[in-house]
Amino acid sequence: MKISILGGGGFLGRKIAARLAKDGTLGGKPVTGLTLFDMAAPPKPEALFPVASVAGDLVELPDTAVPAGTDVIFHLAAVVSAAAEADYDLGRRVNLRGTDAVIDRCRALGTRPRVVFTSSVASFSGSQDRTMPDNARQVPGNSYGAQKAAAELILADASRRGFLDAVTIRLPTVIVRPGRPNKAASSFFSAIVREPLLGLETELPVPDDFSVWVCSPRRAVDWLLHAAAMDTGAMGLDRSIDPPGISTTVAHLLQALDEVAPGASKQVKRVEDKAIADIVSTWPPAFEALHARTLGFSAHEPVLEVVRAFIEDDLAATKAERGL
Repeated sequence: MKISILGGGGFLGRKIAARLAKDGTLGGKPVTGLTLFDMAAPPKPEALFPVASVAGDLVELPDTAVPAGTDVIFHLAAVVSAAAEADYDLGRRVNLRGTDAVIDRCRALGTRPRVVFTSSVASFSGSQDRTMPDNARQVPGNSYGAQKAAAELILADASRRGFLDAVTIRLPTVIVRPGRPNKAASSFFSAIVREPLLGLETELPVPDDFSVWVCSPRRAVDWLLHAAAMDTGAMGLDRSIDPPGISTTVAHLLQALDEVAPGASKQVKRVEDKAIADIVSTWPPAFEALHARTLGFSAHEPVLEVVRAFIEDDLAATKAERGL
């Protein structure tokens, strides 16, 4: 099985690559080649199979990013929420035209590869008391969500036409992200755990009772790998899945932080940011996610385990990366 990861330099791309290198298999089949693609050549994990690292522009996708014989494509590359809202042209270019380029490459291959696409909870809008059913209509409240919803549709149509075999995972807010803060509007949800564990202050732009739909990096990787290997025969025309994340509040997240590192939440300072709050307040805080369970997607662990997982998996590397 040959695999390409578009957005292979991002934190989820690196985690998927590391998992594939460790396991050596996907869906019970041996991995025989892995290609990592991003704007800058991604780091290559040590593996028993060949690993290629390719740099380039997603919209001008080079053939080497998805070589002939590729069986699975993880399409993770994107301009994230706040950045897409701030730069409309850039968001459209990468999130829409970049997806077009992926479809065009699949058409050229002529082998109907599996494409696992990361969409987002941001493709919906809903009030803080709303739980979204599986058949909820997507009405995005931001440009990033609109671009993700549009990409879902063109991938589903390409799948219907036999160009590819799409599975879209509408990821919740992924916490705790390692490394440094990024330009996602949701970045602070990771920062209020990560920065205090690094001994640093951070800002919270929403109230403590603010609710959010989240998942851990561990669970996100599990879902994406499952999407790459699952039987899609029962999916029909609808190729999008709301995975079974967990709904929590900022207060509960900070309580979990203090259970693991007593007093750490004192590093979180309440500083209103209307621009960020206006974006994240449109995202629904809970989903039923019943269909995903019937398709074999694993249930989520408690929030306390999310904090512990960051400490086990990423805290030391984050300290090293940031010179702390």
